[in-house]
Amino acid sequence: MNDVYFFKKKKDLILGNYFNNYKKHRIKLSDIHILKDASRNHLTFFDNVRYKDEAKNTKAKYCITTSKLKNYLPKTCEAIISEKVLYEVAVILKDIYPDADIDTPDLNLKSSNKLKFSGVKFGNNVFIGKNVKIGKNSLIGSNTIIESNVVIGKKVIIGSNVHIKNTFIGNEVVIQSGCKLGLKGFGFIPKNDKNFKFPHIGKVVVGNYVELASNCTIDRGSVDDTVIGENTYFDNQVHVAHNVKIGKNCMIAGQVGFAGSSTIGNNVSIGGQAGISGHLKIGNNVKIGGGSGVIKDIEDNQIVMGYPAVSFKDFIKNWKNK
Repeated sequence: MNDVYFFKKKKDLILGNYFNNYKKHRIKLSDIHILKDASRNHLTFFDNVRYKDEAKNTKAKYCITTSKLKNYLPKTCEAIISEKVLYEVAVILKDIYPDADIDTPDLNLKSSNKLKFSGVKFGNNVFIGKNVKIGKNSLIGSNTIIESNVVIGKKVIIGSNVHIKNTFIGNEVVIQSGCKLGLKGFGFIPKNDKNFKFPHIGKVVVGNYVELASNCTIDRGSVDDTVIGENTYFDNQVHVAHNVKIGKNCMIAGQVGFAGSSTIGNNVSIGGQAGISGHLKIGNNVKIGGGSGVIKDIEDNQIVMGYPAVSFKDFIKNWKNK
């Protein structure tokens, strides 16, 4: 993720404000980034061994991690030990980005009738926030809300009753009626029998030539971005959780659900009502049958089906043996 675009930091990130071992030293860092994007002036975090390669190569100077994972970090990165890594990150984010904790209504909306966008056509009852950019030859349907600072490319078609915030949209994208883009994802940290909300400071990035059918929902990233690659098509009611990366030229059928932080390769086809668990890597040219439940990584060029998803050959074999 590049620097945070849609949320303003309300205070400096001072390590001593959150960790007792650093109270005597006024160590000021610019922000929190994920392992692979962090530089020397960023705080990062490492709580899942799946990201050990990113941890080995991180350029961050400080990393919140567990005692079991600390040895994966390079010598140039100092480990801040905690057995509740994500809770520590959530506390810091909530403190420095309080507006990212919940989606409050944009109170700067104005009717499109009172705004001037060259070469853009609007339906009835469309409301636009501050600093929104919309490319020429775009069409925005009735009852749609586009919140402040959203960027929309050229020749984009947006249907009715769409809500867009915290989002960059490329050129020649089609977003059908009822879609919701850029709202806060579903992230909670259990703490003393009470759920602690994980703030989401990322955004949604939709590539060129993407088509989203009706009532799709795409959550913004938490500390990373949610990305839909070029020329990817969604059927109705697809849900994409925070930080998911979907590659180019993918075909996603109706009611497919992606849990957070999974990465989907290029040229992937997924049948209706399939579910993809979180933090997985799905390779290029993969085909996933309808109704499947994917709970582990899938290598390139595989065809899988079933719950849990197995190779199509094994699925047929198991079915015949029932």
